[in-house]
Amino acid sequence: MNKPMHRCLPRAAAALLCFCASAFSYASETPSLPAVVDKGDWTPLRKNTDADLQARLQQLLGSRPLWRKLTAANRLAVGLVDLSDPAAPRFAEVNGDVEMYAASLPKIAILLAAFDQFEKGQLARTPEVEQDLVAMIRVSSNPAATRMIDRLGGLASVNAVLRDARYQFYDEEDGGGLWVGKRYAKKGPRLPDPLKGISHAATVTQICRFYYQLATGRLISPEASAEMLEVLSDPGIKHKFVKSIRERAPTAKLYRKSGTWKHWHADSVLVWGPEWRRYILVALAESPRGEQILRRLVSVAEEALGPAQ
Repeated sequence: MNKPMHRCLPRAAAALLCFCASAFSYASETPSLPAVVDKGDWTPLRKNTDADLQARLQQLLGSRPLWRKLTAANRLAVGLVDLSDPAAPRFAEVNGDVEMYAASLPKIAILLAAFDQFEKGQLARTPEVEQDLVAMIRVSSNPAATRMIDRLGGLASVNAVLRDARYQFYDEEDGGGLWVGKRYAKKGPRLPDPLKGISHAATVTQICRFYYQLATGRLISPEASAEMLEVLSDPGIKHKFVKSIRERAPTAKLYRKSGTWKHWHADSVLVWGPEWRRYILVALAESPRGEQILRRLVSVAEEALGPAQ
């Protein structure tokens, strides 16, 4: 296997060379990510469910008849994480472990698998690979995602990383989770997930875990987490969450991946802004009105978080 590029450079310089397409900057009052949490202070996200935030999220989702109907039918799932204090997140979810079709959202799993292989020296870090990672995430390029799956050794290799004890982003005992069971192309093998037979699957809890570990520098390493965050920054598709957040907080830094296919709509974002607006929001919806639902979820999530609007 070819030796990965930039191994002779400091990690910070390598990150700059790899992802110079977007400036990595923040307002002066906003600390940078990842916000590394000491091992002794860190607890898994599932153990940080906050009763008050949970009650507020459930009440707000239940106040709209369509949303109430969709959540009852397991066709709407929402996860929310307050990152005001990264060492003590507040987590809430509705249908958090309900696995749903997520279209392009599981491309974040391909991103993780690539960085896992970078770390192990199993994937050469070429300009073509780096360009495909950025295109796969920021503009959701299907050809780029398919090329990356093939470079990584196929679907089984990607999903092996998701099942790895180091990550556990797919776990049958917790409702499944992230799964990439088909190349993002018309042709090719299909490897459906073991629980529901879905080709491109996700649960909101597992996606929240993914972003939380990135935000605290725990996904592979602080350096790798910073580089993956950079790939997820500067979203090129401005709909759903991005459209609503940009209207409310134009200077906030967004790390985002979405997905859409027919009446399945998915979105996920890590919002990192000045003052209180620091949170993770993830939603999966199966509805012809999914686009509008996800846009409106931003105001609901921010109301649940508590600051005066």
